[in-house]
Amino acid sequence: MISSTIGEEVAVTGIDGDVATGRTVQVGGREIHVSESGSGPAVVLLHGGGPGATGVANYSRNINALARRFRVIVPDLPGYGRSAKWIDQSDPFGYLGRSVGGLLDELGVASAHLVGNSYGGAAALRLAMDRPEKVGRMVLMGPGGVGTTRTLPTGGLNALLGYYRGEGPSRDKLRRFIREYLVFDGGSVPEELIEQRYLASVDPDVVANPPLRRPSGPLALRTLWRMDFTRDPRLRDVAHPTLVVWGANDKVNRPEGGPMLAETMPNCDLYLAANTGHWVQWERAELFNTLAAAFLEGSS
Repeated sequence: MISSTIGEEVAVTGIDGDVATGRTVQVGGREIHVSESGSGPAVVLLHGGGPGATGVANYSRNINALARRFRVIVPDLPGYGRSAKWIDQSDPFGYLGRSVGGLLDELGVASAHLVGNSYGGAAALRLAMDRPEKVGRMVLMGPGGVGTTRTLPTGGLNALLGYYRGEGPSRDKLRRFIREYLVFDGGSVPEELIEQRYLASVDPDVVANPPLRRPSGPLALRTLWRMDFTRDPRLRDVAHPTLVVWGANDKVNRPEGGPMLAETMPNCDLYLAANTGHWVQWERAELFNTLAAAFLEGSS
């Protein structure tokens, strides 16, 4: 185990009022900011990869509800929030999986349930493949890496990957991505949330080194293969009880990925949420919290 340094604890509050205690942990020589709330079995909430994303912001409607039953651990994934602004672009999902596994090691957590949205769902799957003993149950919401956008990217994925390209980041680009692609009902997203994410997205270190980008260069094809779990035979061996929750109107990762996972993974249930986009845990928070808590407790 790598020796850890835990920074001073601070209160971290989400835009919807959910509160957790945050601190910085050294994992493999790099800082990961992590927030915690509640007690009980450990549940790690892994956020998506959109511009300005952070753990507490992405799960602002879920932390308090889950913390009534679980020890909720909410990291800012590498490249985001208060964590170190670097990831291994040759194997992004592998690097994220190693980082989450290393964080659990540093926190003394032998095994944890994983909840992952999009980019975070891909990190959860990769950790389950690489270090299955670290993972209990999984809840995955519209996870990346399941091959449905490989040949024909969605409009939402193009908007996400194009945020730092061209004229660079702007409030209008982020507003369009969130309201047109991230959720089903764009009018439900408050301007305060967009502003919060915009300010996080223009951190100079992030602008200089965006964490989520299209693979390029001579090793791009190898990277794309590593990021596609449908090409990895180990996916069939991921036997962890898994609940996949997918918005029927997801415009970032196509909902067809849900049945593919359910048919491939031996213990995978699927829930398709009507009138819901890519951000199920935010748009349908009450439904999601009920489903996730029951599944993680092993009662469904």
